[in-house]
Amino acid sequence: MALVISASGIRGTVEGPVGQNLTPLDVVEWVAAWGLWLRTQYERPAVVVGQDARPSGTLLRPIAIQTLRALGIRVWDAGLTTTPTLAMGIPFLQAQGGLILTASHNPAGWNALKLLNAEGEFLPPTALTEIQSLRTSLHFPATDHPAPVEEAPHLLEYHLHSIVGHPWIQREALEKTGLRLVVDGINSSGAIFVPALLEALGLQEVYVLNGEPTGHFAHPPEPLPENLSALAQAVKEKKAHLGLAVDPDVDRVAFILPDGRPFGEEYTLVVAADYVLCRQKGPVVANQSTTQAVAWVAQKHGVPFHESPVGEYHVVQTMKAVGAIIGGEGNGGVIWPALHYGRDALAGLALFLSALAEAGGDAHHLRSQYPTYALYKARLPLEKPLPPDFFEKLERYANGALLSRADGLKLRWNDHWVHLRPSGTEPLLRLIVEAPTPHQAEALLAEWSERIRAALR
Repeated sequence: MALVISASGIRGTVEGPVGQNLTPLDVVEWVAAWGLWLRTQYERPAVVVGQDARPSGTLLRPIAIQTLRALGIRVWDAGLTTTPTLAMGIPFLQAQGGLILTASHNPAGWNALKLLNAEGEFLPPTALTEIQSLRTSLHFPATDHPAPVEEAPHLLEYHLHSIVGHPWIQREALEKTGLRLVVDGINSSGAIFVPALLEALGLQEVYVLNGEPTGHFAHPPEPLPENLSALAQAVKEKKAHLGLAVDPDVDRVAFILPDGRPFGEEYTLVVAADYVLCRQKGPVVANQSTTQAVAWVAQKHGVPFHESPVGEYHVVQTMKAVGAIIGGEGNGGVIWPALHYGRDALAGLALFLSALAEAGGDAHHLRSQYPTYALYKARLPLEKPLPPDFFEKLERYANGALLSRADGLKLRWNDHWVHLRPSGTEPLLRLIVEAPTPHQAEALLAEWSERIRAALR
């Protein structure tokens, strides 16, 4: 399978032919190209390197570190960490870039190189193009002494202090609630970092499932309802007030209600946006595949709402352009610029729990404050490139819809919408539909799945 290259990383399986996967040799080539690119930008670059708990990361991280050292680039080794923790650690350590080995929600056999700039944000596509071109002309300098590598100090403490110390985070109120929580740490960095945040927030009664950072995922790692049945059962058995699950690199978080039903991963951003807007008015940004409940929250507060293409890089660029005070993606990824410009499950969790504290610790009551829509998703495997006229074939079904080609094809009618786009992380098409009722959404999904298959023939 060919490598998937996008702003959110260079992804592939670790096994297989060189050049088509993320083998150790591919890691050397990509990291060396990135290192050479950094040396064109900075005289003496330093970087932060870390990983999620995937066993392949434990193999590949030392390879990446030694490659950078051979190029004369100082390395801060963050070891097992989260993507947002490492992102915040880059400016904290005054480094010029960062690399985390994580394939996020992808299956365990995958890994990826996520490259970050000096601000802890994803690199722009132009930089990735330049880095890719450098792979064909790698040149290592002569050196008698490889650049130093040191353990990155205090990154978790800095991240937690930045969150808990923010005046909008209700630590004292949370401590008084006596909330009982169940955490699914997916046997990755979240198994360590999420309980640490909850302890810092004063929450004492916390039960952890999949709490050993072995990288052996107990279920598919994407925090979707169909993957969280064990968490839902544990929430009911423990009579917990809330269950929560993160993905392997802790940039997404989803919640389970006390009765075991999903709160809805789309509503992580809805709650966070509402909570922030109650304290400061300003624009809100979400990607085009996110529930219209976010737009409803923005309208409730009388602030502008903007959509961006899917992907953290695009959301961040739109947020900066419009001066958004909160944004993110409907997959449970919250971006809070008061902290940093990146999806951050720990920040999203703290905002959500603060909102829950204001709701008296009643998650059902909190959920009832927002409209319910039926949002359905389908994954359609791609065995060959899309036909050149693929999207044009589908535009004829617009029937008066507001049409956008900013990211694939999105058609929006008065109370429902359809979004179709090629995945940036896997060889497939993503179809997302939303409507007021499950019956309407199911009909939309079936209708558009058939239209897509016809357009692919």
